[in-house]
Amino acid sequence: MTGIPDQLHRAFFKTFSLLAPGVQGALLRRYFDWWHRRPDPWSLATDSSEHHKYLATLDQVSAGAYPRMLEVGCSEGVFTELLAQAHPAAEITGIDISGRALERARRRTERYRSRVRFARADILEHEEHARFDLVFCAETLYYLGRHDRLRRASARLRSLTAPSGVLVLVHPWPEAELLHGFTDSDQTFSKISERVEANVVRPFAVSVYRNNQAALETGPSSMSSGWTS
Repeated sequence: MTGIPDQLHRAFFKTFSLLAPGVQGALLRRYFDWWHRRPDPWSLATDSSEHHKYLATLDQVSAGAYPRMLEVGCSEGVFTELLAQAHPAAEITGIDISGRALERARRRTERYRSRVRFARADILEHEEHARFDLVFCAETLYYLGRHDRLRRASARLRSLTAPSGVLVLVHPWPEAELLHGFTDSDQTFSKISERVEANVVRPFAVSVYRNNQAALETGPSSMSSGWTS
């Protein structure tokens, strides 16, 4: 989807945020299971622009070891598979609201089953207590609608990112300015990089943040060390 149809698609889901979070989540689960009645409904595995976005996202992440990774909104596991290939030592968790999508994600990543797992979860309600060294959240936040839901999602992403860990947000541009704004204003995070591709079929932004919680807790002297790859 591009242009006006894409905008109408996202505007439609904003109306769901007028409902209570639990009701909103239940409707989204039913919708996305219906949407995934056929494989790869967004052509994520075959669309060249999606592949370009995936590679741009991976390219923005500084080289290094990330033992535990989380992908929020993993759908059918196309990007999860790329992550597993790019980081052969990492344990990866993918969450999505659609059980049907997750069934296909498990089949797609079968060869990595010893270190890739999936869970059906809503980012607003997810009760995962683990913290991750690298967290991805792509093409997900605009489904949440109202600012209070975006603020809540930002806080949840913060709680899932380990101290000194990295959070990567990927959303359509210029809408990403709003969707990433709550993380931009969160003093726990510092933005390390941002890549905006405005002259492509589906403009997007990749924003990368570091969780500075450990430095904040130990005082200003720790903050001076900055980002290291």
